[in-house]
Amino acid sequence: MSHAPPRAFDCTIVGASFGGLACAMGLAEAGLPVRVLERKTDPGAKLHTTGILVRDVVDGVAWLSEMPKEIVRRIDGVRLYAPDMHSVELRAPGYYFLATDTPELMRWMTERCRRLGATVRLGATYTSARRDGDGFQIDGFGSTRFLVGADGPKSRVARDLGLGENRKFLFGVEHEFDGVDLLEPYLLHCFIDQRLAPGYIGWIVAGVGIVQIGLARRASAPGAAKDAMAAFIEKVSGVIDVRRRKPLHIRAGLIPCGGVVRPVAIDRVLLVGDSAGMVSPVTAGGIHTAITHGQAAGRAIAVFAKGERDDPSRWFAKSYPQFRAKRTLRWLFDHFQSDLAFNLLLGSSPMRAAARLVFFHRLRV
Repeated sequence: MSHAPPRAFDCTIVGASFGGLACAMGLAEAGLPVRVLERKTDPGAKLHTTGILVRDVVDGVAWLSEMPKEIVRRIDGVRLYAPDMHSVELRAPGYYFLATDTPELMRWMTERCRRLGATVRLGATYTSARRDGDGFQIDGFGSTRFLVGADGPKSRVARDLGLGENRKFLFGVEHEFDGVDLLEPYLLHCFIDQRLAPGYIGWIVAGVGIVQIGLARRASAPGAAKDAMAAFIEKVSGVIDVRRRKPLHIRAGLIPCGGVVRPVAIDRVLLVGDSAGMVSPVTAGGIHTAITHGQAAGRAIAVFAKGERDDPSRWFAKSYPQFRAKRTLRWLFDHFQSDLAFNLLLGSSPMRAAARLVFFHRLRV
């Protein structure tokens, strides 16, 4: 095992994302010099996520208990709608979600990183890196011993260094509205519709001071998603009517749904979060795994940097979820989604049980 003198930064993380910032916290808490490079000047700007936290991550990550109360609100269950708009309410004892003011959450996480001693460079665009002895030279930013790609589903770090890249995507679009009220704001409203959201769902959630309305569908031309969104807003007008309102914000982007990329790690390089494809192929939820595995990656890199264990690209990446069962469910939904079946079976015991499994229970396989 090499014990070369430390470089200016033991680790450089590209992307102030959920996974990137959680990784930085894991390193900074261990007292290691860590730097985050983020091309945006505001870590809360131009986000592509609804920002819902599941109970599993809130319970499992201690520092999330420090979140300011004004940037979260609790959601206690799900109302699931069939294509014909009849619905069922789903709950699990003790389970909940947290809707977040996601821009403020990202800003808070960034400042927490800085308080722990991490260097967060905003307005710092990563262009390329090359191997240099026992580490890397990053164009314009000097040397680093370890490199983490947390720069989104089309990761430049992955492309530059020959790691796996995401190939299968959903395309999501979401509108935010203020000054409107949602009936049953304590529920996450989810809508199945093969025509408007093939391969996934639409949703409405009462967030923090806003209502978020969105849908995701198998990746296609952006114009198709725009037309589908307009039709979806018309369809859900009986639940919430925003047809004559202008959105406060519109966000859109690709959601990886093909599972963890291969390879997800090579010598002294790891991918985390969306860059790693660490997004549930069924629910398209990635914040939970981004935070938990990002933080664990930071801790693994720290023990390596201290000479206590081998390069984590050789062992830690094996802990990444493989989503085998969820990838199977994704394939079934892609190939056998049927509006008629959901209309007929939504209220049945088997369908309710399957829905509870998807929304409230983590599949570890």
